[in-house]
Amino acid sequence: MSGKLIWILLPVCGLLVWGAFCLDAPVREAVVASQGKDWKKSADYRFNSGVRVFGDWPPLMAACLVALALARVLNSRRWMRVIAAAMIASTLSGIVANTSRLTTGRARPKESPKIEPGFYGPWHEGKLLVGQPAYNSFPSGHTATAFGLAAVIVYASPAVGIVALAGAGLVAWSSIITGNHHPSDVTVSVILSFFVAWFVWRWMSGPRGAWIEKLLRLPAEE
Repeated sequence: MSGKLIWILLPVCGLLVWGAFCLDAPVREAVVASQGKDWKKSADYRFNSGVRVFGDWPPLMAACLVALALARVLNSRRWMRVIAAAMIASTLSGIVANTSRLTTGRARPKESPKIEPGFYGPWHEGKLLVGQPAYNSFPSGHTATAFGLAAVIVYASPAVGIVALAGAGLVAWSSIITGNHHPSDVTVSVILSFFVAWFVWRWMSGPRGAWIEKLLRLPAEE
Protein backbone atom coordinates (compact mmCIF):
# COMPACT_ATOMS: atom_id res chain seq x y z
CA MET A 1 0.00 0.00 0.00
CA SER A 2 1.69 3.18 -1.20
CA GLY A 3 1.95 6.37 0.80
CA LYS A 4 -0.26 8.23 -1.69
CA LEU A 5 -2.99 5.60 -1.41
CA ILE A 6 -2.91 5.82 2.38
CA TRP A 7 -3.39 9.59 2.24
CA ILE A 8 -6.38 9.05 -0.04
CA LEU A 9 -7.91 6.31 2.08
CA LEU A 10 -7.59 8.14 5.40
CA PRO A 11 -9.98 11.01 4.56
CA VAL A 12 -12.33 8.58 2.79
CA CYS A 13 -12.45 6.40 5.88
CA GLY A 14 -12.92 9.49 8.02
CA LEU A 15 -15.92 10.54 5.95
CA LEU A 16 -17.41 7.05 6.17
CA VAL A 17 -17.08 7.05 9.96
CA TRP A 18 -18.56 10.55 10.21
CA GLY A 19 -21.48 9.53 8.01
CA ALA A 20 -22.04 6.42 10.10
CA PHE A 21 -22.19 8.46 13.30
CA CYS A 22 -24.75 10.73 11.66
CA LEU A 23 -26.87 7.66 10.87
CA ASP A 24 -26.72 6.13 14.36
CA ALA A 25 -29.82 7.81 15.78
CA PRO A 26 -32.12 7.63 12.71
CA VAL A 27 -31.19 4.01 12.03
CA ARG A 28 -31.91 3.03 15.62
CA GLU A 29 -35.26 4.83 15.52
CA ALA A 30 -36.18 3.06 12.29
CA VAL A 31 -35.14 -0.33 13.65
CA VAL A 32 -37.17 0.09 16.85
CA ALA A 33 -40.20 1.33 14.91
CA SER A 34 -40.10 -1.67 12.58
CA GLN A 35 -39.84 -4.33 15.28
CA GLY A 36 -42.66 -3.85 17.73
CA LYS A 37 -42.97 -5.20 21.27
CA ASP A 38 -43.04 -8.89 20.35
CA TRP A 39 -40.08 -8.86 17.98
CA LYS A 40 -37.93 -10.94 20.32
CA LYS A 41 -40.44 -13.75 19.93
CA SER A 42 -40.26 -13.65 16.14
CA ALA A 43 -38.40 -15.87 13.67
CA ASP A 44 -36.51 -12.77 12.48
CA TYR A 45 -35.05 -12.25 15.95
CA ARG A 46 -34.06 -15.90 16.25
CA PHE A 47 -32.42 -15.79 12.83
CA ASN A 48 -30.37 -12.67 13.55
CA SER A 49 -29.40 -13.94 16.99
CA GLY A 50 -28.27 -17.18 15.37
CA VAL A 51 -26.19 -15.25 12.85
CA ARG A 52 -24.36 -13.55 15.71
CA VAL A 53 -23.74 -16.88 17.40
CA PHE A 54 -22.36 -18.62 14.31
CA GLY A 55 -20.60 -15.47 13.12
CA ASP A 56 -18.51 -15.25 16.27
CA TRP A 57 -14.83 -16.22 16.50
CA PRO A 58 -15.10 -19.87 17.69
CA PRO A 59 -17.49 -21.07 14.93
CA LEU A 60 -15.54 -19.13 12.30
CA MET A 61 -12.27 -20.71 13.38
CA ALA A 62 -13.88 -24.15 13.38
CA ALA A 63 -15.06 -23.61 9.81
CA CYS A 64 -11.59 -22.39 8.81
CA LEU A 65 -9.95 -25.48 10.30
CA VAL A 66 -12.22 -27.67 8.18
CA ALA A 67 -11.38 -25.61 5.10
CA LEU A 68 -7.68 -25.75 5.96
CA ALA A 69 -7.82 -29.53 6.25
CA LEU A 70 -9.54 -29.73 2.86
CA ALA A 71 -6.87 -27.50 1.31
CA ARG A 72 -4.21 -29.77 2.79
CA VAL A 73 -5.87 -32.87 1.31
CA LEU A 74 -6.01 -31.16 -2.07
CA ASN A 75 -2.39 -29.96 -1.71
CA SER A 76 -3.50 -26.41 -2.44
CA ARG A 77 -0.62 -24.26 -1.22
CA ARG A 78 -2.34 -21.02 -2.13
CA TRP A 79 -5.57 -21.76 -0.26
CA MET A 80 -3.67 -23.05 2.73
CA ARG A 81 -2.05 -19.64 2.95
CA VAL A 82 -5.33 -17.81 2.31
CA ILE A 83 -7.18 -19.69 5.04
CA ALA A 84 -4.32 -19.38 7.52
CA ALA A 85 -4.08 -15.65 6.80
CA ALA A 86 -7.85 -15.28 7.20
CA MET A 87 -7.69 -16.96 10.61
CA ILE A 88 -4.86 -14.69 11.73
CA ALA A 89 -6.51 -11.51 10.44
CA SER A 90 -9.82 -12.45 12.00
CA THR A 91 -8.17 -13.11 15.35
CA LEU A 92 -6.08 -9.92 15.33
CA SER A 93 -9.01 -7.75 14.23
CA GLY A 94 -11.15 -9.22 16.98
CA ILE A 95 -8.44 -8.66 19.58
CA VAL A 96 -8.00 -5.01 18.61
CA ALA A 97 -11.75 -4.36 18.57
CA ASN A 98 -12.50 -6.18 21.80
CA THR A 99 -9.58 -4.62 23.64
CA SER A 100 -10.41 -1.08 22.55
CA ARG A 101 -14.11 -1.35 23.34
CA LEU A 102 -13.27 -2.16 26.94
CA THR A 103 -12.08 1.42 27.31
CA THR A 104 -14.59 3.39 25.19
CA GLY A 105 -17.57 2.63 27.43
CA ARG A 106 -20.15 3.23 24.75
CA ALA A 107 -23.67 2.17 25.70
CA ARG A 108 -25.33 -0.39 23.46
CA PRO A 109 -28.36 0.83 21.48
CA LYS A 110 -30.68 -1.70 23.14
CA GLU A 111 -29.86 -0.25 26.57
CA SER A 112 -31.69 2.98 25.73
CA PRO A 113 -33.61 4.62 27.34
CA LYS A 114 -32.37 2.92 30.52
CA ILE A 115 -28.88 4.18 29.71
CA GLU A 116 -28.46 7.43 27.84
CA PRO A 117 -26.58 6.87 24.54
CA GLY A 118 -22.97 8.01 24.65
CA PHE A 119 -19.34 7.25 25.39
CA TYR A 120 -18.68 6.88 29.12
CA GLY A 121 -15.08 5.69 29.11
CA PRO A 122 -13.71 2.99 31.42
CA TRP A 123 -14.90 4.78 34.57
CA HIS A 124 -18.13 6.69 35.10
CA GLU A 125 -19.72 8.10 38.24
CA GLY A 126 -17.58 5.95 40.51
CA LYS A 127 -18.31 2.77 38.58
CA LEU A 128 -15.83 0.67 36.61
CA LEU A 129 -17.35 -0.01 33.19
CA VAL A 130 -14.61 -2.31 31.88
CA GLY A 131 -16.14 -5.70 31.19
CA GLN A 132 -19.72 -4.44 31.49
CA PRO A 133 -21.59 -5.76 28.40
CA ALA A 134 -23.99 -2.82 28.38
CA TYR A 135 -21.05 -0.48 27.74
CA ASN A 136 -19.15 -2.58 25.17
CA SER A 137 -20.70 -1.23 21.99
CA PHE A 138 -17.79 0.55 20.24
CA PRO A 139 -16.37 -0.97 18.10
CA SER A 140 -18.10 -4.23 17.17
CA GLY A 141 -16.08 -7.35 17.97
CA HIS A 142 -18.32 -9.65 15.92
CA THR A 143 -18.00 -7.41 12.87
CA ALA A 144 -14.23 -7.09 13.21
CA THR A 145 -13.82 -10.85 13.47
CA ALA A 146 -16.07 -11.60 10.49
CA PHE A 147 -14.63 -8.91 8.22
CA GLY A 148 -11.05 -9.70 9.19
CA LEU A 149 -11.61 -13.16 7.78
CA ALA A 150 -13.57 -11.98 4.72
CA ALA A 151 -11.14 -9.20 3.81
CA VAL A 152 -8.22 -11.59 3.36
CA ILE A 153 -10.30 -13.69 0.98
CA VAL A 154 -11.22 -10.52 -0.94
CA TYR A 155 -7.55 -9.60 -1.35
CA ALA A 156 -6.61 -13.14 -2.37
CA SER A 157 -9.59 -14.01 -4.57
CA PRO A 158 -12.15 -11.23 -5.18
CA ALA A 159 -14.69 -13.58 -6.76
CA VAL A 160 -14.77 -15.86 -3.71
CA GLY A 161 -14.39 -12.83 -1.48
CA ILE A 162 -17.79 -11.51 -2.52
CA VAL A 163 -19.41 -14.53 -0.89
CA ALA A 164 -17.32 -14.04 2.25
CA LEU A 165 -18.25 -10.36 2.35
CA ALA A 166 -21.93 -11.23 2.11
CA GLY A 167 -21.60 -13.46 5.15
CA ALA A 168 -19.64 -10.84 7.08
CA GLY A 169 -22.17 -8.19 6.08
CA LEU A 170 -24.94 -10.35 7.50
CA VAL A 171 -23.08 -10.54 10.80
CA ALA A 172 -22.71 -6.75 10.82
CA TRP A 173 -26.39 -6.19 10.02
CA SER A 174 -27.51 -8.66 12.68
CA SER A 175 -25.45 -6.69 15.21
CA ILE A 176 -27.36 -3.54 14.30
CA ILE A 177 -30.82 -5.07 14.02
CA THR A 178 -30.56 -6.80 17.42
CA GLY A 179 -29.57 -3.54 19.08
CA ASN A 180 -26.11 -4.68 20.06
CA HIS A 181 -24.30 -2.09 17.95
CA HIS A 182 -24.66 1.24 16.21
CA PRO A 183 -23.82 1.67 12.49
CA SER A 184 -20.69 3.60 13.52
CA ASP A 185 -19.52 0.67 15.70
CA VAL A 186 -19.81 -1.60 12.69
CA THR A 187 -18.24 0.85 10.22
CA VAL A 188 -15.14 1.38 12.35
CA SER A 189 -14.72 -2.38 12.72
CA VAL A 190 -15.00 -2.95 8.96
CA ILE A 191 -12.32 -0.34 8.23
CA LEU A 192 -10.08 -1.72 10.97
CA SER A 193 -10.45 -5.25 9.63
CA PHE A 194 -9.55 -4.34 6.06
CA PHE A 195 -6.36 -2.64 7.21
CA VAL A 196 -5.36 -5.54 9.45
CA ALA A 197 -6.19 -8.07 6.73
CA TRP A 198 -4.10 -6.20 4.16
CA PHE A 199 -0.96 -6.39 6.31
CA VAL A 200 -1.58 -10.02 7.22
CA TRP A 201 -2.16 -11.09 3.61
CA ARG A 202 0.88 -9.15 2.42
CA TRP A 203 2.96 -11.10 4.94
CA MET A 204 1.37 -14.49 4.29
CA SER A 205 1.42 -14.25 0.49
CA GLY A 206 5.19 -13.77 0.46
CA PRO A 207 8.07 -16.08 1.42
CA ARG A 208 7.34 -15.68 5.13
CA GLY A 209 4.01 -17.42 4.65
CA ALA A 210 5.70 -20.73 3.87
CA TRP A 211 5.50 -21.70 7.55
CA ILE A 212 1.95 -22.99 7.10
CA GLU A 213 3.14 -25.46 4.46
CA LYS A 214 5.87 -26.70 6.77
CA LEU A 215 3.45 -26.90 9.69
CA LEU A 216 1.08 -29.11 7.69
CA ARG A 217 4.01 -31.09 6.28
CA LEU A 218 3.27 -30.35 2.67
CA PRO A 219 6.01 -31.75 0.39
CA ALA A 220 8.45 -29.17 -0.93
CA GLU A 221 7.86 -27.89 -4.46
CA GLU A 222 10.12 -29.45 -7.07
